[in-house]
Amino acid sequence: MTVTTFSELELDENLLEALRDKGFTRPTAIQAAAIPPALDGRDILGSAPTGTGKTAAYLLPALQHLLDFPRKKSGPPRILILTPTRELAMQVADHARELAKHTHLDIATITGGVAYMNHAEVFSENRTS
Repeated sequence: MTVTTFSELELDENLLEALRDKGFTRPTAIQAAAIPPALDGRDILGSAPTGTGKTAAYLLPALQHLLDFPRKKSGPPRILILTPTRELAMQVADHARELAKHTHLDIATITGGVAYMNHAEVFSENRTS
């Protein structure tokens, strides 16, 4: 099946609303190829030029999983995304926050070169999202 709109992916309405807020209605090639198998719980490996939506290609299925399987109580982080640089970590976290803005999900960023107490606060604020 060829995916031509985000709504065909059966994403949570809150994620679709965030995509609409950003002006996105159609997935890019990498998103159309990667999101369906990721939503099915399969591993994905993709390569695409800069600016083609790779970050959303893995964030949307990850956020959808969190929404499909909500926590009953507080606990440790449920998704960990590793990046090679602090700058990329901040970009990915910002993108995740934009996509999750209409949900109850919390996004935290932890990087090297920051006082430990700042990171401890992130974990102490952990909720049931």
